[in-house]
Amino acid sequence: MRPALKGKGGAYREQIVSLRRHLHQFPEVSGEEYATSEAVREKLDEHGIPFTAGYARTGVLGVVEGSRPGKTVALRADIDALPIQEENNHSFVSKVDGVMHACGHDAHTAMLVGAGWLVNDIREGLPGRVLLLFQPAEEASPTGGARQMMKDGVFREHRPQVIFAQHVWPELPAGQIGVRGGPMTGTSDRFRVTIEGRGGHASKPHQTIDAIVVANQVINGLQTVVSRDVDPLRSAVLTIGKIRAGTRYNAIAQRATLEGTIRTFGSHTKERVKDRFHSIVGGVAESMEASAHITYWDGYPATVNTPVWAERVRKTAQDLLGPDATPEIEPSLGGEDFGRFLLDYPGAYFRLGTAFSNASEKRRLHDSRFDIDEAALQPGAELLAQLAVDTLYQLEDR
Repeated sequence: MRPALKGKGGAYREQIVSLRRHLHQFPEVSGEEYATSEAVREKLDEHGIPFTAGYARTGVLGVVEGSRPGKTVALRADIDALPIQEENNHSFVSKVDGVMHACGHDAHTAMLVGAGWLVNDIREGLPGRVLLLFQPAEEASPTGGARQMMKDGVFREHRPQVIFAQHVWPELPAGQIGVRGGPMTGTSDRFRVTIEGRGGHASKPHQTIDAIVVANQVINGLQTVVSRDVDPLRSAVLTIGKIRAGTRYNAIAQRATLEGTIRTFGSHTKERVKDRFHSIVGGVAESMEASAHITYWDGYPATVNTPVWAERVRKTAQDLLGPDATPEIEPSLGGEDFGRFLLDYPGAYFRLGTAFSNASEKRRLHDSRFDIDEAALQPGAELLAQLAVDTLYQLEDR
C-alpha cells in the first residue's frame, strides 16, 4: 500500500522551523552558500541520508534509496539569498548586513530537508529512489546554478525520470497550491546598451550628438516592440530599469547606458522581440549619427511544466490539503532557473501559498520586508515527500 504522509511532518515541524530561522539569520548570496551547504549536509547526515556535494561549488545531492527497485524522482530547492537589507523586526532577522532571504529560499531548503527525513522514514518498501537537490545561485541570472550542477555531474549516477520544485508564494494563503500545465515562468533575458555620441557645451548643441536625446528616442522606439511586433495573444515585457548618463548640468552627454530585461514565454516570441530590439537600437542610433554597443545575455529559459506531472502535483495536493487547495492560477513572467532542469527532464514547478491570513498588506518576493506564514512549512514538506512517493508509484504502474 502506498504510504500516506499527511500529518507525519508534525514530528519534524519544530526542527524544520528552526532550520528555516537559522538559515534566515545567516543568509548567503549566490555562489557563496558555504555555511548553508554545510548546514544541509549536517541535517542529512543526522538522519543517515547519504549525499555528495560540491556541484556548482556549494550544491548538495542527497539520495534516499528505497528497498525495492524502481525509478528515480528528484526534488529541488534553491539555497541562495539576495543582496537586500532586511527591514523586518521578528526575532530571527538577518544578521548579515545587506543580505536577506527575500525570496523564501531558506524555507525551500528547510522543507526539502524535512521532506528527505519523511521519505527516509518510509524507505522500506519504497520502489526506487528520491534525489534531494539543493541548488545554489538561482538568483544569479543569467548564469544560475542549475546548468553548472548538471555540468558537474549531479545526475551522472542517478538520472531522474521526473523532477519537481516548489516556491513560496505570497499571493496564495497557507494551505493552497498553485500549479498548471504548460508555462509557469518566463524567460529572463538581460541587456545593456551603451550609446556613444559627442559631448560638448550645453550652449552649443549643434556641435554635439546628445547621447541622452538618442537614448530617449531608443527608449520610445523600444516601447513599440510589444505593442506592434508581438502577437497580441502572446505575452512579452520589455523594461528599461536603469539609465546612466551625463556628468554636469551644462554639458551635453557623450555617453548614455541603458539596462533592462526582456521577458517572454515562447521561444518564437523571444526571438522576435530580441531581433526587433537589436534592429531598433542600432537603427535609431545610426539615424541620429550616434553608435550603440549592445551586450545581450540570454537568461533562464521559460519554466514549462509537463502536463501529466503538473496534474500529479494537483492530485497529491488535493489529497493532502483538500479538494479546494489548488485554485486556478496564471503564469508569471518572473524568471526561474528551474526551467533549465525541465529542458532535459519532465516535471513540474508549483507555488506554495505562504500569505498571512490576517496581514494588512502582502509583501511581495524580493521585498525588504518579505516574510512567510510558517504554518506552511509542515504541509510544504509533507507535500514534497508525498509527491515523490506518489510519483514513484505512478511510474511503477506504467
